[in-house]
Amino acid sequence: MNGIDRVFLMVVDSMGCGSAPDAGSFGDEGSNTLNTISYSPEFDCPNMEKMGLFSIDGFKKGEKYYREDKHKEISGEPCPSLPTGVFGRFEEVTAGKDTTAGHWEISGLVMPKPFPTYPDGFPKEIIEEFEKQTGRGTLCNLPYSGTEVIKDYGMEHLKTGKLIVYTSADSVFQIAAHEEIVPPEELYRYCRIAREILKGPHGVGRVIARPFVGKDPSDFARVGSHRHDFSMLPPMTTMLDELTAHGLAAIGVGKIRDIFAGKGLETKLTTPSASNEDGMDKTLAIMKEDFKGLCFVNLVETDSIYGHRRDIDGYAEAVSAFDKRLGEMLSIMKDTDVIMITADHGCDPGFKGTDHTREYIPLLMYGKMLKSGVDLGTRKCFGSIGATILEMFGISPENITGTGFLKDIYAK
Repeated sequence: MNGIDRVFLMVVDSMGCGSAPDAGSFGDEGSNTLNTISYSPEFDCPNMEKMGLFSIDGFKKGEKYYREDKHKEISGEPCPSLPTGVFGRFEEVTAGKDTTAGHWEISGLVMPKPFPTYPDGFPKEIIEEFEKQTGRGTLCNLPYSGTEVIKDYGMEHLKTGKLIVYTSADSVFQIAAHEEIVPPEELYRYCRIAREILKGPHGVGRVIARPFVGKDPSDFARVGSHRHDFSMLPPMTTMLDELTAHGLAAIGVGKIRDIFAGKGLETKLTTPSASNEDGMDKTLAIMKEDFKGLCFVNLVETDSIYGHRRDIDGYAEAVSAFDKRLGEMLSIMKDTDVIMITADHGCDPGFKGTDHTREYIPLLMYGKMLKSGVDLGTRKCFGSIGATILEMFGISPENITGTGFLKDIYAK
């Protein structure tokens, strides 16, 4: 196992680090989530900085740390000390910028075709079949902001009981319903119906339950802890399948189980989380357990609460709160542990619109078994992350997509 017993893969949802080369095709040229939030007075990430955050290709913090020649003093500003970790950025191969595509590619599954999207809403035949099987009418059926759609359609939903169906630039079929009109379990049943309908050419990446509460548009609010994602079953092998096939743990925290439809994950150890803080609490508890394998964590609030709502300071504060909890992880990690920090796409809170942004994702790694100060530069395919995790456990990554780089960073 190369001396590495446990890997903690932390996905800070949507924390992209600069426009991908094809960002223009997605309308996202100029986006850079990390750079945007670094200007905020709420941004304070000393642990990730020490690991090499400001040395990643193309990243700059308020201009002052940007440099082509790494570790060189510029404009009179002191340069941070040499990084203690491994750092770099990765370009997505899959033609998408959504949660499912990003996580699947990290795990070595590159979709040959992007998931379908619906900029004009879902076809009539899909909506009619959904209404027939649920026995409820629908409202909206357009791309919409999740917070705005309940403001605009929430009262009509309360009066009629019709379900609010909407989508976004991502491949999603979202169903919003008030918890007093449609209890969460009933809403989940409707989502399972939609998941069965949405297959083949209409196989969207996710069907998402979006329950909300409140008396009128002034206080309608989504209940994040009752959100539930119903993903497509991954059609090919992922690093999770490889890990479990070799008798190793594959633990999911946050919405990891939803994203992979449970495939390759250990049910008994898979746990949802109501918030980033709850997700970090669960991760720290898992660090105290005795296991060998992977703990795969998604921290969604950076994306769902701050990115899509274009809240720069809120996003920066959430990333800084993660960095503080990261310090707790670093203080209790074992010599045979590795911590990896990455993202699944961008959602630049300073960019136009409210959708995800097509960006590189960062990678920071730290562990006693790894070299320090290794610059991975810019590499193709998120799947190289999953391939490297398999290499850490002595498993060949030949069954997934991605080129491992353990030989570049292993200290032993």
